[in-house]
Amino acid sequence: MQEFDFSIVEAEARKIWEDQQVYKVEINHSKPKYYVLDMFPYPSGAGLHVGHPLGYIASDIYSRYKRLKGFNVLHPMGFDAFGLPAEQYAIQTGQHPAKTTKENIETYKKQLDKIGFSYDWSREVVTSDPSYYRWTQWIFIQLFNSWYDKSSQKARKMAELINVFERSGSSTINAVCDEKAISFSAEEWNKFSKKEQQDILMQYRLAYQNYAWVNWCPKLGTVLANDEIVNGVSERGGYPVERKKMSQWFLRITAYAERLLQGLDTLDWSESMKEMQRNWIGKSIGAMVCFPILGNDQEIEVFTTRVDTIYGVSFIVIAPEHDLVAQITTAEYADAVKSYQKICAAKSDVERQQEKKVSGQFTGAYVIHPLSGVQIPVYIADYVLAGYGTGAVMAVPSGDQRDYAFAKVFDLPIIQISDAQKNLDIQADATKEGKYLNSGLINGMSYNEAVETLINELEKIGKGAGKTNYRMRDAGFSRQRYWGEPFPVYYDSEGIVNVLDEKDLPIILPDVENYKPTSDGHSPLANSIQWMNALGNGNVRESDTMPGYAGSSWYFLRYMDPHNDYQFVGNEAQNYWKDVDLYIGGTEHAVGHLLYSRFWHKFFKDNNWVSTEEPFRKLINQGMIQGRSLLTKANSIKGMPGGIHIPLSYTGPGDRIYQEKFLELLKADSRFESVNPKTDIHWEDVEHKAFISLQPEVEKMSKSKFNVVNPDDMIAQYGADTFRMFEMFLGPIEAHKPWDINGIEGVSKFVRKIWRLYQFDEHGTPQFAEEANKEELKVLHKAIKKTTENIERFSFNTAVSALMIAVNDFGKINKLSKETLNTLPVLLAPLAPFVAEVLWQKIGNLKSVLNADFPLYNEKYLIEDNIIYPVSINGKVRLKLEVPSSSSIQEIEKLVLEESGVQKWIEGKSPKKVIVVPGRIVNIVL
Repeated sequence: MQEFDFSIVEAEARKIWEDQQVYKVEINHSKPKYYVLDMFPYPSGAGLHVGHPLGYIASDIYSRYKRLKGFNVLHPMGFDAFGLPAEQYAIQTGQHPAKTTKENIETYKKQLDKIGFSYDWSREVVTSDPSYYRWTQWIFIQLFNSWYDKSSQKARKMAELINVFERSGSSTINAVCDEKAISFSAEEWNKFSKKEQQDILMQYRLAYQNYAWVNWCPKLGTVLANDEIVNGVSERGGYPVERKKMSQWFLRITAYAERLLQGLDTLDWSESMKEMQRNWIGKSIGAMVCFPILGNDQEIEVFTTRVDTIYGVSFIVIAPEHDLVAQITTAEYADAVKSYQKICAAKSDVERQQEKKVSGQFTGAYVIHPLSGVQIPVYIADYVLAGYGTGAVMAVPSGDQRDYAFAKVFDLPIIQISDAQKNLDIQADATKEGKYLNSGLINGMSYNEAVETLINELEKIGKGAGKTNYRMRDAGFSRQRYWGEPFPVYYDSEGIVNVLDEKDLPIILPDVENYKPTSDGHSPLANSIQWMNALGNGNVRESDTMPGYAGSSWYFLRYMDPHNDYQFVGNEAQNYWKDVDLYIGGTEHAVGHLLYSRFWHKFFKDNNWVSTEEPFRKLINQGMIQGRSLLTKANSIKGMPGGIHIPLSYTGPGDRIYQEKFLELLKADSRFESVNPKTDIHWEDVEHKAFISLQPEVEKMSKSKFNVVNPDDMIAQYGADTFRMFEMFLGPIEAHKPWDINGIEGVSKFVRKIWRLYQFDEHGTPQFAEEANKEELKVLHKAIKKTTENIERFSFNTAVSALMIAVNDFGKINKLSKETLNTLPVLLAPLAPFVAEVLWQKIGNLKSVLNADFPLYNEKYLIEDNIIYPVSINGKVRLKLEVPSSSSIQEIEKLVLEESGVQKWIEGKSPKKVIVVPGRIVNIVL
């Protein structure tokens, strides 16, 4: 018999795929389309670890399955190639990011090909390729030249807005714009200077520039989005983040807030994922209230969802970085306010929101309550953020626990406003029940009546109005780094922002000598004087680059038409592929990437560049494969306190093995060369001496934790088919699970069992029976049914299990029929493509197995001849009885009562009742 050798099988399969161009995909109107997409990876220098392919394997299984079911499947892959790691490496080594990125991509592609993915590499996209980011720059220009019309609920061209301003001024425009946008007549517009007009237009553009408080990371030299900060430090590198006011580019994603919210109801995503997006968008219905500043002609605007509590306001809190702080702070409190602002600037938004300690500073200023006329003190405090709402809150200590704690610390009044509030001496009570008291205009009213009355009054006196608000902020779009898309933007001699002509795209990144940002926070591009001034006539290029999410917000569309030089996606390609049917990726992209992609797609829809409102129909978030680390915890090892991580790349029982492995690693680590294992290491914590804990720690697989397992090593040892199925066999695709290779030998044996079913002779020819017997057909059609159902519901671990059971049952049959041997490779093709392809060829097929039709099961072969019934007597199962499946209830009852084993238990008694549950159980009650 020809022995199984996975290396030979994999080489043969690859040759077939390459010779037949099996994965090449073209538009085919004779077939229904199906688009399967992976969240494309960032090509890091570390390459893939075994956690990365989990989602890729799942998507590949489903892609192959859908192709076998008759669909024209688009399953592409590319690389999200711009990013901080390459730039940090460039700073450290001087190597150009393009060089290291290209090398890393080659490594990734080799690793991916080893696993056997059905990617059409002719459609590969790389976001750092000028031929790709040319279109990212083009899209930015379109956003810059657009505004959002609330009346039509869609984006429109700036030329249309300018035309209205010239004819009618701003009075007839219902647009999403800056809240500080001024009103003007057509006559006034036409008298404005070019600079004044452009400043006004900037307040309407979907891509606009503004000053804002941002998360500045000095170590990385760039601004970070909120989702790029974890536990108060940068996600990449773990560096401190501080607040800084800078000129930034933004995308007006808030214009699409309601459409983004409503669109979630149309998507086949998990409820938890949709809820995460809903919470990020954060729709709330309330009122805007204006509090006039005492002795000043300005007002502090506050958005509140509880306008009914307005008479309980005893102080106002504004963000430390609020624009009004410097204007309203009195001389007496100026130094204290500046000192507190400095403390807050050193904290990220996340840290400030998580801060438990109550802190704040009185400004010396007061506002006038718009309804009662009472003077109310104004404080600054870290729990109020300038980027959320108006950057100010009306504090109601009796109705909000955070305000209550602040009032207690600063000895401020706590005003009861409802007869239903209880225990105000110990905590706030936010109830909406009862009748209002100490509340002027609304005394004695209930909640709904009070809200309506207050909003009407505030609108009447010009101090407020009802309003819908969203927590989501406009998306920061500037990064002060080198390795990103250059903006197609320049500033003329008057400082007016201009975008380049589309024919001048792409704007290619220049070579620079220094990849570090400038000391004042500008991008490294600012050091390239020649490039910055290359346009001449006093025009200066933008030195910032676009963020990582720019290229990833639309890449799924470029896969449809990757070589189109005239459109980012052509009409024919988009109208055929339309949208992504299945998207698989991690939950870490729940907010940023998915939200930005949906926003861009809706903008494209407004311009008729795409035919769908949403980009991703179904989303599956794969779980994480976690690594096992030997976490060492030491009070002191030769002056090295704290913990370090030692890799655990093996499994085995017993502390002795762990200790031996640890000592081996310790000996090889120069940091511990002075450690004497016999005298310096204690395996238990005894009187606070140094000790080592050798319990494996299950945690995220990461190069920094030294617990990475390379898939190349697993494939070299077990083969790609075994590796693929083992990853699926670890558990449900959505679940987190630790990497544990204890079961991989079983999967490897399973693949070899499949091979042996073909009983190859010395010439490599499979041996088979002329016809399948009844038992063989039952096993075959049961396997078809189970495999189909499990793959359809993305239960890939149970799909592997079902095939394992079938192969074991097939192994009990002397010789299988050609029908079975011809069907088995098609069943296996989604899960184990290499062995499936070679077996398919060896049974006599010439074209790839992916050109076959996935088999259909026949119910007639699944009918059992006999059924085994558990027989329960007075609630306890005493025996099991096999009866013909065609038996009636009366016949089953007769057979059971005549059974000698049953007679033994009933001891001649007449049963009070015999209950037969067809196909399940027989209950006898004595």
